[in-house]
Amino acid sequence: MLEVGGDVTSLRDVQAIAERVEQELGPVDILVANAGASLTRPGIPLEEVEEADWRASVDANLTATFLTLRTFLPGMKKRGGGSIVTLSSAAARRPTTRSPVAYGAAKAGIELLTRQLALELGPSGIRINCVAPDTILTERNLRQIPPEVHEQLAGAHPIRRLGTPEDVASAVLYLVSDASGWMSGVVLDVAGGSVLA
Repeated sequence: MLEVGGDVTSLRDVQAIAERVEQELGPVDILVANAGASLTRPGIPLEEVEEADWRASVDANLTATFLTLRTFLPGMKKRGGGSIVTLSSAAARRPTTRSPVAYGAAKAGIELLTRQLALELGPSGIRINCVAPDTILTERNLRQIPPEVHEQLAGAHPIRRLGTPEDVASAVLYLVSDASGWMSGVVLDVAGGSVLA
């Protein structure tokens, strides 16, 4: 497995990552833009959000996705095909005090960007879709969310459990596979039924 590090909010770093990946593994035909983080505190009023915190959340989510797509799209267009998956969040369409407003706004931007690009890229043979998870039991969330809160969060989902990284990976694999070959511009909720509209 190839590991390449860099700052995905820096065009120069993303271009260096792309160059190294393509040198080692060849042209990229499947791209998953999965950078992101919630960098502002939840539950604070908008007027108390610091500008730097807002910008950090937008950069870590929306700008990082933009730079990744901007870097890899020319090669895909030149080759006449490819499949892309972006990552949003249930927070993009279900406002809640649990998710900071900057994070939700940035993730909503990713969903619109995905739909816009579906229109632009279809004639080039490129499909782009989006996966929007709710709370996922990542290593970080397992450390940060107390077990009693896990139960409370699970109870807010029609499917009474929290998501796993495998749930998200399965959705991504479906969207990049030929099984979804006539799908583009779709936002697929991987949210245990918590986003129903």
